[in-house]
Amino acid sequence: MPRKNPIFPGPRTARGAVLAVLLSGADQAGAEPLRGRVTLAAIVRALKRKYHWPIDTTSFPSNAADGRATWATVYSLPQDVIDAALDAKGRDWLKSTNP
Repeated sequence: MPRKNPIFPGPRTARGAVLAVLLSGADQAGAEPLRGRVTLAAIVRALKRKYHWPIDTTSFPSNAADGRATWATVYSLPQDVIDAALDAKGRDWLKSTNP
C-alpha cells in the first residue's frame, strides 16, 4: 500500500496545536483534555489515521503525582518528516497557527 502524504489540519484546532508542537521538533508528552472530551491520545490517533502523519509513540513506566505506578507516553515526529513538511508548506502553516 503506498504511503499517503501528510495533510495539515486546521491551524487553530486542537489537532493543529499538537502538530505545531511536533513540527517544532519538541516531544509532545501531555496535554489537558480539551473541553473534557478529547485526549491527547485521541488527537494523535486522528493525526496518524486521518491526516497520515507518521508520529512515533514511546511509552514507559512512570509514577503519578500521588505515587501510583502508571505509564507515560511521548509522541514525536522523525526529523526527516519535519524537514520535508517545513520545506513543503509547513513554515507558512506554522505562521498561521499564531495570529
